[in-house]
Amino acid sequence: MEKFDVIVIGTGSGSLVAKRCAKAGKKTAIIDSLPYGGTCALRGCDPKKVLVGIAHILALNKQLQGKGLSTPATASWKGLMKFKKTFTEPIPGKRENALKSTGVTTYHGRAHFISENTLQINEDILHAEKFVIANGARPRKLSIPGEELLIDSTAFLELQELPDEILFVGGGYIAFEFAHIVSSFGVKATIVHRGEGPLENFDADLVKLLLKASEAAGIKIILKTNVKGISKENGRLLIHAEQEGKEKTFSTQLAVHSAGRTADIDDLSLEKVNVSVGKKGVEVNEYMQSVSNPDFYACGDANDKGLPLTPVGGKEAIVLASNLLKGNHLKIDYGYIPSNVFSLPPLASVGLTEDAAKIQKLNYKVNYEETTGWFASKRLNEPITAFKVLIDNKTDRILGAHLLGNNAEETINIFAVAMNADLKASQLKKTIFSYPTNASDIVYMI
Repeated sequence: MEKFDVIVIGTGSGSLVAKRCAKAGKKTAIIDSLPYGGTCALRGCDPKKVLVGIAHILALNKQLQGKGLSTPATASWKGLMKFKKTFTEPIPGKRENALKSTGVTTYHGRAHFISENTLQINEDILHAEKFVIANGARPRKLSIPGEELLIDSTAFLELQELPDEILFVGGGYIAFEFAHIVSSFGVKATIVHRGEGPLENFDADLVKLLLKASEAAGIKIILKTNVKGISKENGRLLIHAEQEGKEKTFSTQLAVHSAGRTADIDDLSLEKVNVSVGKKGVEVNEYMQSVSNPDFYACGDANDKGLPLTPVGGKEAIVLASNLLKGNHLKIDYGYIPSNVFSLPPLASVGLTEDAAKIQKLNYKVNYEETTGWFASKRLNEPITAFKVLIDNKTDRILGAHLLGNNAEETINIFAVAMNADLKASQLKKTIFSYPTNASDIVYMI
């Protein structure tokens, strides 16, 4: 049995924890069953954004035909995937070498706990005083016949060739981002979503406009449709669904699981070490410590606290490492967290939606406008852009900001800074922004 002070499971946000523990003199090990680097760097946001970048250029090229451009861009999926690999392929080796250089012992394989403070990884039995669960999320199990015929987002990001048509099961951000990417390459994309509206965590009015932009781009969106099973016939996939009590069948070449993700912890045997698990993941307190076993901590998508976003996992890892090393003294403060859908156009949000503000019965005003005719949109011939800002009538604080359009994913950060700094809307409006930029339009939004 090999003994450690700290064992970390997961090499995304967990790498930060392992490095800090090793540098503090703790004998530390880290474990991952997948290539070192975590979801974001290898199988998520980073490679996805590389693909979005080319899709954005293709969309701009199309928008500006006859307005200074006369030659349509020629797209190469193989060339794009080759470019993507220049970002992802070096990461596992660099990440593992960086960990080893700080004194962290590295293991490869799937771990599971066998008794108190003891786990097994392959043929090795490891013991530690403290454990960190940071092994991210996986696609949510759909529990329908034939779901193994779906590919997940990891497999999508490794596709060497695109089929003529792709269907996405689920209407979350993964579906919209991937659908816009492949649509820009000429693929017929379809999104099937069981709810009345997709992207439930974003502003409903702006989502409606995004649906309009998506359909204009050739993406078919089918709502109120629950997928019941998948089968294969004559080389094609048949998606069996129910729509308002009627059976529906959709035929496609390829189908992608985009119906949500869940903490990747089911096979760790956490019940053997008294670590309680909720619907979202390991139940932790504000110190990132397990509520049922003080020897365990969890951060990132594996716990039940913050939003499943990379910067959130990173902040949790910093708080966790400090508490693990110095005792629980640092509480997590998430503040206002911006989030984005990297569609075309992108959708961005921070703070309360109007629906949430209504539920809380707040006294607020709404500034909402389509901005397709504004200069920032017209100069790129953007098809649909808009904003919605909620301002508290009593305090003049910004309650929420929602943007749809070019550079929305960047501009939303200014709203996040203002809200976290507790600036009044009138104070932000006095700011002189660089012009002409998307940020300079903020003064007209508030």
